[in-house]
Amino acid sequence: MRLDKFLKVSRIIKRRTVANNACDSEHVKVNGRDAKASYDVKIGDIIEVSFGERTLRLRVKDIKEHTLKNDASELYEIIE
Repeated sequence: MRLDKFLKVSRIIKRRTVANNACDSEHVKVNGRDAKASYDVKIGDIIEVSFGERTLRLRVKDIKEHTLKNDASELYEIIE
């Protein structure tokens, strides 16, 4: 699954276009490297998303095409 779609489905970022823009402006890293929106997310990847001064680090636990709002947090675990 594409990185921008994973960020949207997991509800880390609410809209896919916003996720796409965040990737283009180098606010998203995967496994320590800047990632493009087209990056293919795999289970076990470490994703870092910068929101201003705050950075969210998470590990991908599962990948699903669709998920309910209450189940979205099961797709990842927060690190730190």
